[in-house]
Amino acid sequence: MKITFCCTDTKAEPWLQGLAAALPGADVSMWQPGAPQADYAVVWAPPQQFMDEQAGVKALFNIGAGVDALLQLRLPPDALVVRLDDAGMAVQMAEYVCHAVIRHFREFDGYEADTKAGRWGYRKPRLRSDFPIGVMGLGVLGERVARALAQFEFPINGWSRSPKAIDGVRAFAGAEQFHSFLAASRVLVNLLPLTPETANVMNQDTLGRLLPGGYVINVARGAHLVDGDLLALLASGHVAGATLDVFRTEPLPADHAFWGHPRIILTPHTSARTLREESIAQIVGKIGALARGEPIAGIVNAGRGY
Repeated sequence: MKITFCCTDTKAEPWLQGLAAALPGADVSMWQPGAPQADYAVVWAPPQQFMDEQAGVKALFNIGAGVDALLQLRLPPDALVVRLDDAGMAVQMAEYVCHAVIRHFREFDGYEADTKAGRWGYRKPRLRSDFPIGVMGLGVLGERVARALAQFEFPINGWSRSPKAIDGVRAFAGAEQFHSFLAASRVLVNLLPLTPETANVMNQDTLGRLLPGGYVINVARGAHLVDGDLLALLASGHVAGATLDVFRTEPLPADHAFWGHPRIILTPHTSARTLREESIAQIVGKIGALARGEPIAGIVNAGRGY
């Protein structure tokens, strides 16, 4: 069995060592142009040349949660595209989103400003019932986030392309219920996959349908958000603030209006990082199942984009 590794901006050696240790006897190597044909590939943002040269690969294991960059390439015709089911990312995402929601709800940014200015003051407690949270996208990560937020007794709304039933979550599904979902939410958490249908989904119209004083948390992809529309809604007061972890261009350009905005919190695409050991164990398990002819979870439907 030959496994090739082609992951942009990723230190290869620990992955190669981990895969080799977990698959004794396998030929594990980093891809170079002209390399021999592999049976399986572990990838992140590979070049088109890789796809063209590895036309016979059986499966491409994507080490990040999103597969949008991969699906923009011409893929080997018979290769399965396999995403990680979780590999430690769901709990990280739940931590991040819960922190962002609670920081806003409890007005900790205001208390932080007060203490820096030497002021000792209180704010009137807010009611959780006034802060319904809408989780947009209820896959593995979205469901974990929705369940975590429900533990803090906020009203939780969830929207997905097809109906989902999650305890403690008011479910909305399909295009016909999308506007109702937005209108029932004050905080919007985006966990959608990026597809042609979801690009620019957070825009003047959709964000304008949130309850007044809305709050936006984007942890999916920068191309989901129309930057100028968010800035306009912040200026109007309809949106009170935002926590953004992903951006159309990364790193965020130095002259971007998000830098230094008093009501936007920025983080450098770090809401949920790939955990190498857990990812390797999952990939190895799936390679074994495929070799035995068994079904595996996480196969991407290229037509849907996830």
